[in-house]
Formats: sequence, structure tokens, C-alpha cells
Amino acid sequence: MDLPTPIDFYFDFSSPYAYLGSHLIGPVAKKHGRDVQWHPFMLGVAMKGEKTFPLTQYPKKGEYSRIDFDRTARRHNIPFNMPTDFPKATLAASRGYLWIAQDDEAVAVAFAQKVFAAYFAENHDISDPEIVADIASDCGVDRSAFLEAIQSPAIKDAFKNSVEEIVSGKKVFGAPYFVVDGEAFWGADRVGQLDDWLAEGGW
Repeated sequence: MDLPTPIDFYFDFSSPYAYLGSHLIGPVAKKHGRDVQWHPFMLGVAMKGEKTFPLTQYPKKGEYSRIDFDRTARRHNIPFNMPTDFPKATLAASRGYLWIAQDDEAVAVAFAQKVFAAYFAENHDISDPEIVADIASDCGVDRSAFLEAIQSPAIKDAFKNSVEEIVSGKKVFGAPYFVVDGEAFWGADRVGQLDDWLAEGGW
């Protein structure tokens, strides 16, 4: 008997909704016997193609979004504090995830969860490679090797190519973005619908 296909989770470390979605998707996946495959990408690349901007940069939408981040976090008991400096460049963390995942995807996911928490719960500067390397070290990753890897041409190219494939090939335009059995769901607020889709076998 074939195992159920995993849920693909596309995210940017600087997205508040991706952070919230990262907390919500795990229990749903477990409920339906699915794994979650995490895929970091650069939301800025997708936004450039769509000619859009970070949500908080729109006057009225931005004001509303900050209310909604907090409200959603409270509803699901997710630790959340809107970072004082937002958004942040996430190349170090994203490349680092890709490098760690080459050897151990479970460790990479643990690293990603800690990076998200560092930014959206603890207000740390995740654009700083030294801070991100400390997080990797907390996950049992060699700190020096991590810092070397994220500056290596091989990892830089691998991540650049991955982002191109995600945005242009898979046509991912926002975060979080989930795909299960070929069906796409955009946004943390669609995790509940994804749950229903799997429960009912689609509609």
C-alpha cells in the first residue's frame, strides 16, 4: 500500500502568516497521516512578479493585518510578538535550511521552527548570519560549517534555483502556500479548509 503523499509547505521566514501556518499545518497533517515537506523561498521574488508589496506596507490593509496577526495567534495559542523591524532579509536562514535538509530534514524543520520563533516570538534579528548560526548550533549543527555553507557558491546556486522553480515553475505567489494531492491552498486561514478537503476527499 502506497503511503499518502506529503503536504508541501512553501514559506518565507519573514512572513507572519507563514509563521502562524507553520504551527497550524502540523496537527492537520498528523490527523490525516501525512508528512509535511518544508520549502523556503523568497517572498520578495514572488511579489515582484505579482507587482505587490508586503501586506504591512499598505496603509489600511497593513493596519488590519497587524490586528489579524495578533488575533489569529491568540485564537490558536501561538506565541507572537510583531517584530519591531519588519520585514527582514532571510537568505541566511533559507540557505541554511536547504543545507541542513540535505543531510537531515527533521533537523532542518527543527531549525526552521526555532528561526520562526526567534523572529516572531523573541524579536531577534534573523537577518544576521551569526544569530542564525547560533540557532543552528542549538539544533546540533556545526556552527562553523553552517556559516561556511551558507556562503558557498553551491548552496547559493541551489537556493536561487529552488526559488526560481518554486515561483516560476510551481507558480507559488504567496506564503504560506500549501499543496496536497495537487490541490493548492494559500494562506494560514486556509489550513482549516485543507483539513476539510482531506477529510471529505475533496469536492
